Amino acid sequence: MATARVLTVSNTSCLLSKTTSFPVKQSPYGTSLCFTRRRVASLSSSSRRSFNCTAIYKPDVQIREEGQPETLDYRLFFVDRSGQKVSPWHDIPLQVGDGAFNFVVEIPKESSAKMEVATDEPHTPIKQDTKKGKLRYYPYNINWNYGLLPQTWEDPTLANAEVEGAFGDNDPVDVVEIGDSRRRIGEILKVKPLAALAMIDEGELDWKIIAISLDDPRASLVNDIDDVEKHFPGTLTAIRDWFRDYKIPDGKPANKFGLGNKAANKSLAFKGHPTLWPSSIVLLAKCKCCKEA
Repeated sequence: MATARVLTVSNTSCLLSKTTSFPVKQSPYGTSLCFTRRRVASLSSSSRRSFNCTAIYKPDVQIREEGQPETLDYRLFFVDRSGQKVSPWHDIPLQVGDGAFNFVVEIPKESSAKMEVATDEPHTPIKQDTKKGKLRYYPYNINWNYGLLPQTWEDPTLANAEVEGAFGDNDPVDVVEIGDSRRRIGEILKVKPLAALAMIDEGELDWKIIAISLDDPRASLVNDIDDVEKHFPGTLTAIRDWFRDYKIPDGKPANKFGLGNKAANKSLAFKGHPTLWPSSIVLLAKCKCCKEA
């Protein structure tokens, strides 16, 4: 088992080339009429291209794409200054101080490709999820930036008594970032948590932490659930409804939510752990899936 390394990582903005426009898959929870998806020039499955990241805080990682986007072999790797691959799940530090946390973007807002960290692959690159050998897409665009908190994990052996005894889903903790900007896949943002939804997906507890990037123009105005309702009215309900219903078009039942079917304030949702995370969420001590790296 390799111990997780700590890097100096923060607000990154990955510079991908070429912008291609795609029609929107209309969502009942958003009103956007069009969007652009960042695409890179066509790459063969064996080719590689590195993209430098710019940031206020001088990050020590770069993004390297392997394969062509929207194909089964596409992977987005993180590499350090020496050119070695690192894990966005295990090697990026969680806490950055002053109540802020690193957030790794997997899915940009107003897009539908279901991108995610490959937790079972060495270095846990970001790839597009598959089902029965086919690439997965949401039935409509997600209206917020979506991704994970590094070095977190929802324990599948621990039942949460406050959320119907549900067990963790064995994945990193999810974040829904509500800021105005559309971010890029692999971007690392400094965010502050505001609230949480205790989603129960086929019996598994899958926390959705609602947060905002510190560089958003309204970040200073929101610090808890009441501020979100004031400055982003209707957003918490829209997030809950989106995650409740997104599987219905595929013939699956709606997802459920604990904690009264409402978003919980961070002071309530994060009371179960000394690091202010729900009791079913633990910090990773070892890099369990990068052992082959």
